[in-house]
Amino acid sequence: MKRNIVIATVAAAALIGGGTATAIAVAGDDEAPAKKTVTVANDDTDRDDAQDTDDTAQDRAEDKAEDKAEDRAARDADEDAEDKAENAADAKAAQITAADAIEAALKHTSGTAVSADLDDEGTTYVWDVDVLTGGGAWHSVQIDPATGKVLGSHTEKDDDGDDAAETARIRDALKGSSVTAAEAAEAAAAKGTVTSVDLDEESRDKAWEVDTTAANGTGSDWRVALDTGKVTADRTND
Repeated sequence: MKRNIVIATVAAAALIGGGTATAIAVAGDDEAPAKKTVTVANDDTDRDDAQDTDDTAQDRAEDKAEDKAEDRAARDADEDAEDKAENAADAKAAQITAADAIEAALKHTSGTAVSADLDDEGTTYVWDVDVLTGGGAWHSVQIDPATGKVLGSHTEKDDDGDDAAETARIRDALKGSSVTAAEAAEAAAAKGTVTSVDLDEESRDKAWEVDTTAANGTGSDWRVALDTGKVTADRTND
């Protein structure tokens, strides 16, 4: 009985600490000491180690995801700053407004102004105004954005053979319209410096598309109704 008690006691100790324990039990003078080895695995320790490993792996994964998110946010911020800087430079170059550039182009070439874009030519800027004449010819008139003078003009060639179809769509879109490209530019000028005006003749809700740049360089897109001149935010690309 004493031997069993000793073994049980040692086994309990091994269970608490985990590992292997050796117990020697002595029952009496007539019996030789009995050696008993007890091995007990501590499952709680193993589970704790596994849990710690899982937690460490999860922490590393979360840290990696956070780093990627921070890097992406930094890149987006840099790109946004670059875009604003470019927009601000474009707006600064437009000393002659889009409406004035269109007026100057129509004085040079009579017809209907369909678009006006402030183009960066690398070393200088120029207003490029597309004019559709009554005879169906397309003319591109370049206006100096600093002085309003005509820098040149040329007739657009129908290289891809679709000018006739495009002309028909534009005439159809402008049929009954009471708002010109110049008037659309003037209407949107309250939102910022206008850098382009283009006719959207393909959408169901046909309108003038106008790009503006705010004082801080933020660019915005607007739609100006062909019949009322109402300016609304352009959501077509959302």
